[in-house]
Amino acid sequence: MTESWATFGADLHLDLTAGRGLRAGLTEAVREAARSGRLAAGTRLPSSRTLAADLGIARNTVAEAYAELVAEGWLTARQGSGTRVAERARPRRAAAAAAPVRRPARKGPAYSLIPGSPDLGGFPRAAWLSAARRALTDAPNEAFGYAVDPRGRVELRQALAGYLARARGVYADPGRIVLCAGFLHGLTLLAGVLRARRVREVAVEGYGLDFHRDLLVRAGLRTRPLNVDAQGARTGELTAAAGAVLLTPAHQFPTGVALTPERRAAAVDWARTTGGLILEDDYDGEFRYDRQPVGALQGLDPDRVVYLGTASKSLAPGLRMGWMVVPPALLEEVLAAKGPTEWASGALDQLTLAEFIASGAYDRHVRGMRLRYRRRRDELVAAVGDRVGVSGIAAGLHAVLDLPEGLERSVLQSAAWQDLALHGLGRFRHPEAVALPARDAVVVGYGTPSDSAWSPTLAALAAALP
Repeated sequence: MTESWATFGADLHLDLTAGRGLRAGLTEAVREAARSGRLAAGTRLPSSRTLAADLGIARNTVAEAYAELVAEGWLTARQGSGTRVAERARPRRAAAAAAPVRRPARKGPAYSLIPGSPDLGGFPRAAWLSAARRALTDAPNEAFGYAVDPRGRVELRQALAGYLARARGVYADPGRIVLCAGFLHGLTLLAGVLRARRVREVAVEGYGLDFHRDLLVRAGLRTRPLNVDAQGARTGELTAAAGAVLLTPAHQFPTGVALTPERRAAAVDWARTTGGLILEDDYDGEFRYDRQPVGALQGLDPDRVVYLGTASKSLAPGLRMGWMVVPPALLEEVLAAKGPTEWASGALDQLTLAEFIASGAYDRHVRGMRLRYRRRRDELVAAVGDRVGVSGIAAGLHAVLDLPEGLERSVLQSAAWQDLALHGLGRFRHPEAVALPARDAVVVGYGTPSDSAWSPTLAALAAALP
């Protein structure tokens, strides 16, 4: 045979009625599939030849069944278009059982300045597609199989090692890089390792993300807040009770300050003295607008610091791509926590990101987005004028607007009236951070709106401020 029936058409699952003739059973099965809506209107059915071969019956039997259903109005048949399920209204139910009218669901506020997201419209689609094509062309056959190295593809680890050393001052041997599906996945692995090491307490910044703290608590770890001021977390307050500390040194979230050199040194001294670990979240370290970005804390002591980075802010969170640079003494434990294979992200996505970095496209994209976000921050500062203060360094994707005492709640209410989603600084305060002074402010995520929505969003914010 020059052709095989197995290569023709599309599959069609039918439940043939038992005890009936072939044609009658086939007719009723197709009719019921269309009547129930399992086969949607417009669905193209296999040709009579293909379906006959699939069912092991005569082609004429299928053709006759199709003809009967066309005559009844369940199917349509046109030359060149094949046989399709007709646009046939379903039988109306009794009036008493009629479904209520559904109105379009509201998707949320019209404008959003919620921090934590980049401008998704800035994703470099064309450059990413070019990198994906090159990666797919050059991918070895084994890349399409089950991954056997829990660290992830060596091509991406090598590209990251070079980039992190050059751009972030990280000591990153490819063998010590472990790929993960974003920061939360990496933190989950580390929390499990710390718990297995009998660590009971992790120090965290007094202002931070509640779901990071909740993750640690669910792993059986207590979180103790460190006070945060204009110089960053007060790392001199670290004690031997904590087995690790989670920090955002380059750009503290959400207060927007950078950890000073003295406090960086204090954190490293604490780790060396107590045997503790520093978990460095470098979530938007590439984006500094008034000077060269501050290097990673990990460069001070690669044996005591776990460096965590992601593509969530620089590219898009939907990539689910993150990485850890792990101290040698911790590597086997992290790999054991992750499991025997790489399952967190697909090999092709990893190869694409490796090509994207190696080709220089990643650097070009970061520089372009740096200009875009700097303009937005400048426009934000100009829009609020002297009405409120803007604190924190010129960096990242968010800014803090300091308000007169007692006005945080009223500004958030005014933002709601403007159909603007906005978060107050109090939302990020650790519940046990009683030593932190009271502070009224809102956290503005100026990376979140699209370019087209930026101007009306900024206008809504201005209208909500006192």
